[in-house]
Amino acid sequence: MLYDRHVSWDEALSHRYDEWAAEMTADIPFYVGLALEADGPLVELAVGNGRVAIPVARATGRPVIGLDSSPAMLEQARERAAAAGVELELHLADMRELRLDEPAALVYCPFRALLHLPAWADRRLVFERVAASLRPGGRFAWNAFAFDHRTATRLDGAHEVHPVPHTVRHAVGSNRIDIVLDDGATSSLWWATRNEWLGLVDVAGLEVEALYGGFAREPFGDESREYVFVARR
Repeated sequence: MLYDRHVSWDEALSHRYDEWAAEMTADIPFYVGLALEADGPLVELAVGNGRVAIPVARATGRPVIGLDSSPAMLEQARERAAAAGVELELHLADMRELRLDEPAALVYCPFRALLHLPAWADRRLVFERVAASLRPGGRFAWNAFAFDHRTATRLDGAHEVHPVPHTVRHAVGSNRIDIVLDDGATSSLWWATRNEWLGLVDVAGLEVEALYGGFAREPFGDESREYVFVARR
């Protein structure tokens, strides 16, 4: 979750990640479902502490290859996988440099982690590497929020206590959101539009299989606030 071309993830955040992610649970059965349909290697980008990878490994009975560039998060993932009795093949790596020994049946990137990449060019590198790493018919799935100016107006600069005390600041000219915890730890995200995601799919030579407005596979519409994409090679 730390990308060295721009610091977007403060390692200090790893100590509060469980609290921050506590309400994000709906994505787990979605990604587990895709993994159960995949006939081949499973790869999670920005695996974090194994929040999704461990349930995937448990449900499928197969190891999950997990990449992250945060040493602190990977250490948590190792400990949690051992406690759960599942196998994760964890790598300290930048998702923009994805390389696999064997083509994957499924690559997925949960919890809006692609938004930690600061530029469209960075995301293009990821999409191209994913496309090159998928077997024919393999899937790439990810989710990201759809930017809502009304929510941004309400939250910009306001101090929030839930799920952990923090302040959100918007840098509109840079399409950037900074989440700053009270202790100063910061996570930055750069939002993207639907057309930007579709452009990334296109330049990588993938095809959109589905775009949902949520993890229950509801249709994406004008009032949707989450992009849930499944693309196929």
